[in-house]
Amino acid sequence: AIIHSAARRACMSGLRLARTWSAADRGANPRPAARVHRAPGAAAQNRVAMAGEATERIAIHSAKGAVVEVCRHGGHVVSWKNAAGEDLIFVSKQAIFKPPKAIRGGVPVCFPQFGMMGPMTTQHGFARNVAWEVLSAEGCQATLQLCYGGTSNADFPHPFELQTVIRVGDDAAGSFEQELKVTNTGTSPLTFTTALHTYYRVSSVADAHVSGLSGHRYLDNLKGQAEAVDHAEHVDFSGEVDRVYVAAPDSITITDGAAGRAFQITKHGFPDAVVWNPWIEKAASMADFGDEEYKDMLCIEPAVAGSGAVTLAPTETWSGCQSVLRVHVGEAGQAGAQA
Repeated sequence: AIIHSAARRACMSGLRLARTWSAADRGANPRPAARVHRAPGAAAQNRVAMAGEATERIAIHSAKGAVVEVCRHGGHVVSWKNAAGEDLIFVSKQAIFKPPKAIRGGVPVCFPQFGMMGPMTTQHGFARNVAWEVLSAEGCQATLQLCYGGTSNADFPHPFELQTVIRVGDDAAGSFEQELKVTNTGTSPLTFTTALHTYYRVSSVADAHVSGLSGHRYLDNLKGQAEAVDHAEHVDFSGEVDRVYVAAPDSITITDGAAGRAFQITKHGFPDAVVWNPWIEKAASMADFGDEEYKDMLCIEPAVAGSGAVTLAPTETWSGCQSVLRVHVGEAGQAGAQA
């Protein structure tokens, strides 16, 4: 059985629509240098091994020069650069690239639970802490897989196969898409929550806002998951924000006012959306995050969280995806040509 089998088609359709519309409307712990290895017989496949580290990266390229890099550790997207070389994904300068530590920034895959919404005692599960297998990496697409037999984590004895498919678009902006697929490979039901914990880079979070969520219900993690309704026109950032929007709309926009640009985010299969910025106090408490870096990022995370867990019968598959386009913002606040 296939659950949410239309998610990938919907994301791809969303990317095509966004491209057509845009065209019509017009530090402290430095990472070591990377070495690029080209696999024989597969010129488009790049393997980037971090010098002095066990972490290997896979790089995929668009025809117009955009690049996405994915670490085998965690199946973790760590870079999305447009053709101009601007990195649109935030990764902390103090991120620790040393397994099994999760990488701070990029797109961590939270599985088999989001936060503490599940049976595990570790936040966000364990998929982001282990090495994934590269099934394919050629041109503008890479597929990585994590097969779990149900024995290495005592508090999660449920086998599964997890795949992430990452694509970079051939439009001028180098649009980004990520799909997550879960298959129950065990003999009993598999129940999970999950999220693509995406960190976006902004020029100033104080001048950024998130739109598309007004009128929607959310759980406030700063108030013990107290339920509230967002009546504001935008989500603004003047302090810590940690919210799980329940049954969130599939289209959400981050406007980076200082840069005059926006991220148009389209999700499918994921019912919820998490909005997060740690602000001053929490940023200072994280060893792998710079004290001032909260100014440079915010997270919009497509998720299975507040709406309740997904349960798969044996052999069933679930999928969800997100597609992201970076665009210019016009004087009236409407998205224009691709950035």
